[in-house]
Amino acid sequence: MESLRLKTNYRCVPALQQFYTGGPFAVSSDGSFIVCACGDSIKIVDSANASIRSTLEGDSEQVTALALSPNDKLLFSSSHSRQIRVWDLSTLKCVRSWKGHDGPVMCMACDASGGLLATGGADRKVLVWNVDAGYCSHFYKGHGGVVSCVMFHPDPKKQLLFSGSDDGGDNATVRVWDISNPKRKTCIAILDNHRSAVTSIAVSEDGWTLLSAGRDKIVTLWDLHDYSSKKTVITNEAVESVCPIGAGSPFALSLDSYRQNSKKHAGSQATHFVTVGERGIVRIWSSEGAVCLFEQKASDVTNNTDEDGSRRGFTSAVMLGSNQGLLCVTADQQFLFYSLNWIEELLQLNLTKRLVGYNEEVVDMKFVGDDEKFLALATNLEQVRVYDLASMSCSYVLSGHTEIVLCLDTCVSSSGRNLIVTGSKDNTVRLWDSESTSCIGAGIGHMGAVGAIAFSKKKRDFFVSGSSDHTLKVWSMDGLLDNLTAPINLKAKAVVAAHDKDINSVAVAPNDSLVCSGSQDRTACVWRLPDLVSVVVFKGHKRGIWSVEFSPVDQCVVTASGDKTIRIWAISDGSCLKTFEGHTSSVLRALFVTRGTQIVSCGADGLVKLWTVKSNECVATYDHHEDKVWALAVGSKTELLATGGSDAVVNLWLDSTAADKEEAFRKEEEGVLKGQELENALSDADYTKAVQIAFELRRPHKLLELFAELCRKKGAEDHVDRALKAFGNEELRLLFNYIREWNTKPKLCYVSQFVLFRVFNIFPPTEIVQIKGVGELLEGLIPYSQRHFGRIDRLVRSTFLLDFILSGMSVIEPETHQTESKDEFPLRSKIDAPDQENGKEEKDYTIETNTASKKRKSHKSRHENGIEEKDQILENDTASKKRKSNKSKHGSHKKVKDVAYNKIEPIQLQA
Repeated sequence: MESLRLKTNYRCVPALQQFYTGGPFAVSSDGSFIVCACGDSIKIVDSANASIRSTLEGDSEQVTALALSPNDKLLFSSSHSRQIRVWDLSTLKCVRSWKGHDGPVMCMACDASGGLLATGGADRKVLVWNVDAGYCSHFYKGHGGVVSCVMFHPDPKKQLLFSGSDDGGDNATVRVWDISNPKRKTCIAILDNHRSAVTSIAVSEDGWTLLSAGRDKIVTLWDLHDYSSKKTVITNEAVESVCPIGAGSPFALSLDSYRQNSKKHAGSQATHFVTVGERGIVRIWSSEGAVCLFEQKASDVTNNTDEDGSRRGFTSAVMLGSNQGLLCVTADQQFLFYSLNWIEELLQLNLTKRLVGYNEEVVDMKFVGDDEKFLALATNLEQVRVYDLASMSCSYVLSGHTEIVLCLDTCVSSSGRNLIVTGSKDNTVRLWDSESTSCIGAGIGHMGAVGAIAFSKKKRDFFVSGSSDHTLKVWSMDGLLDNLTAPINLKAKAVVAAHDKDINSVAVAPNDSLVCSGSQDRTACVWRLPDLVSVVVFKGHKRGIWSVEFSPVDQCVVTASGDKTIRIWAISDGSCLKTFEGHTSSVLRALFVTRGTQIVSCGADGLVKLWTVKSNECVATYDHHEDKVWALAVGSKTELLATGGSDAVVNLWLDSTAADKEEAFRKEEEGVLKGQELENALSDADYTKAVQIAFELRRPHKLLELFAELCRKKGAEDHVDRALKAFGNEELRLLFNYIREWNTKPKLCYVSQFVLFRVFNIFPPTEIVQIKGVGELLEGLIPYSQRHFGRIDRLVRSTFLLDFILSGMSVIEPETHQTESKDEFPLRSKIDAPDQENGKEEKDYTIETNTASKKRKSHKSRHENGIEEKDQILENDTASKKRKSNKSKHGSHKKVKDVAYNKIEPIQLQA
């Protein structure tokens, strides 16, 4: 048997994120992406898989209007702050912004050239802006209410602007403005036929028919030759959007086939258009006879009801370019993509894709089918949404509950049918067939909200439900047929009052012999099926139990509680075997993985944790949710994880243990090869290559050694410059990070300053400031650099003082020659200047000096004979030399003064 490999890491793949909270949106010309308002930010969403390409941060005010330029390069937005912004989608930066309206901008449109932007506001004004210069080129007043829609004529030669509004009372108008003459501020035509707010305007493909729709349940066709009303189409529903059908589109081709097979409409050249509105159905109309050519039989939208009682199905629709069909937007933030086909002499409208912009709070989820390609979600809605994991589009919706769905479970029956069972706040349980998306069974009997439900694991012929009425019920699925047209009434085989408080979770044992229930009363109970006889009660948690699950291999149960702990209990005696602590808030789900050897948990702290049962160790912790993680699903075969919570985000988790191990081995192998290459470069004295390799290997210590060695060599600048010129912005950012660390240490500061100097010599400041986070890095360099330079300045000043002292000492005590008269030469340099002027010899000067000394120390007469006097002088000279023999060569300053005074004295006597 293959050895069991424990998981060490999961990789998170954001699968479903909220991107649309209602309001304005804009679709690209090719339909590849959608720009959506999401609160105060703007999301750019890929229409293929609902992934968010990028996010534009707003100004903390709700977005009210969006528009794209014809080439999809510029985005125009406005919010309740009245600030109009122009975004460059290539750089995702705001290139221009201004204010012009006195109230919020409610609608905007760009002309065919992309140079003009029209805005309509709550201040009843219509303004036209020059996009490049950012000034108002046209200013129009006249509407009596909020301007709800604006549109340029699609033909650039016809310089017309249309605007619609609700003028109050029973009057709503469409006004036509001539933008060719900026000085003309009055409208050239007032189209008055609506009695309620004008919600949509459009121009036919030939450019001579204007269509206007309103909530007064009519669509009016206007002749742009004379601005007269050509036709009024009664729709019997409040119309939110009208879209003309262009020739050559799939819709037009299907309609052509329909007209060719219908004698009544054969050869008709009428204008065809699509309307959507409060009923949530798509209808196709012909202006010839004002007849409805096609009406959707069943709505794909769950109709919402406003506080005033009005229904809201579709809120907008757009005919997509590139023959991609029709896009409709619902009141509950869904994007529905439709295609029209002519099959078997009938028009059929097919829903090709459903993107959900906002899921609210995800409370439960499960994988559907053996292949686990679908994921069923229970959110704060009455429906269950089933998503295709490949495209993350909502494949179908299960509608039938009258209150919020709280829990669900899935299984594959013995006959191979994919079944889904749901429990709701309406006190009922429902059984669904995922293939037919129909309800095949309903169970009534609980007196409270059904908060927990679970299928049998082996026979798959029953399921168990737990409710806030404290009871546990076992429901039989006998009698279910494949061709049911109406749901049957499910019957409860057993009922037991299981707990004192709400039941939060139930689980069935792998062999269908036991069922476990966890309750808010802080206990978990195990019951024997099918009669629900009590087996054991697990007591020990200090808060309510949110989740229970049987081990797939052992006779034990894992429980997750509001006391922040996870516990494993023995079924035999009800003892607690292990306790896992680590979550900082309530643990909401805990499930076994890796054949029962590991546990995955999630909690109210937004964390997902992976535990190893044997060692009680938390292997990994993931923080990819911003709020409580209520839902956790584990694939039965692939053990793929899915998590969802209060942040309306669904994340998929892939086991990356093997991939991480392989990647680590590959990196280690590459590191060995690169290390050998580095050593070869050092042995060849190729410092440029060595620096580059050390940087690639992310070895800052080796890089420091290389730079330090280069600092001591000639031509170091050339080596460093050649290595640094190959660096990009990301490499430079990392280099600045290394330099900042080196600069903190006095022993390494000279290397960091040397490299920093070369960087600023090579790269201009304009490039350096573009590096992400360079400001923070340079701020960390400045204080230490100032300290280093201050220390160097102090050392330089100290060297000046030393030079001054040494120079002073050399002036006071110059060097003496190693001669017999070395003590007398300094005196000669200072005192004998007058004698040299008189031409006296050195020998005479010495004799005179010694004679003066003899006068002070001897009392003999001057008139002795010459020979005796000469002998006496020689004796005194010898004695003087003996007294000085024990003294240093360099006498003190005081002694030199005394000698000088003694030498000056005979000069004065001679004078």
